[in-house]
Amino acid sequence: MQTITLGDVEITRIVEWQGPVAPASAVFPDTDPEKWARNASWLSPDFWDPETGDYLAHVQTWVLRSAGRTILVDTGIGNDKERPRMPFWSHLNGDFLDRLATQADVRPEDVDLVVNTHVHTDHVGWNTRLQDGAWVPAFPRATYLIPRADFDYWNPRNGIPKHGSFGNVNADRGNRHMFEDSVDPVHRSGQALLWEGGHRIDGALALEPAPGHTPGSSVLRLTSGTDRALFVGDLLHSPLQITEPDEEPCLSEDPRAATATRRRYLEQAAGTNSLVFPAHLPGHGAAEIGRQGTTGFSIKKWAPFTP
Repeated sequence: MQTITLGDVEITRIVEWQGPVAPASAVFPDTDPEKWARNASWLSPDFWDPETGDYLAHVQTWVLRSAGRTILVDTGIGNDKERPRMPFWSHLNGDFLDRLATQADVRPEDVDLVVNTHVHTDHVGWNTRLQDGAWVPAFPRATYLIPRADFDYWNPRNGIPKHGSFGNVNADRGNRHMFEDSVDPVHRSGQALLWEGGHRIDGALALEPAPGHTPGSSVLRLTSGTDRALFVGDLLHSPLQITEPDEEPCLSEDPRAATATRRRYLEQAAGTNSLVFPAHLPGHGAAEIGRQGTTGFSIKKWAPFTP
């Protein structure tokens, strides 16, 4: 099962890419390796490979049907993109649009809204597609909701220094070409809405700032009937960060702020029985959060998506 319903909102999971990204020691260089080993019984085989030590991830899009509209939350890597520091994501020729059609019954012209929880290579790739040598919006009728803080931060014309890293590679290099091929084209087409301070989508869905991972990182909050959910983007890269919320990967522009924001939303999730949807979790993809002691958290139960 890849579709569930929360209140009046239907949610479908579309996986674009899955596999090992890098050794967990490279993605989480400040994390004691013993923490992965101690949690191997539940981190393996979905989230961590104990034989290779690799961190495992999905790149996936959440398709929401809410108030008569079709909404995509994050658009993955995309095809034909030049990613010199991410060779495993460079010049892909995948079937994401076919999966969107066959698994969610959504064609490009059916999409009303695209939500980029933040601006990173693996969250904006299918904003555009290559047509006659030019990058054009992949979803011709959609409005693209992009945090203004991230748009400004990644816009090369602004010359803002970048601080995050991937395996000791500056994040600006890891996201090279991303703004030009996946963000600027939808802005120039007039389809981008740059929001700040919060944005109400409809009665069930609202975007709110959650800075740290990037300056414009955001959370999409779902409130419908008695159901609650938080689409948290990259606040969580691994479920290890639920039980060990102070563990931060080397991927954030402001690691201290990212950790504080993660704790704040885990606390909210635990207090409201919210289902938490990170962007990259394999396995069941989402989880309900409980409290563990006075400052910790636990996984109460996994979402019913089929691993």
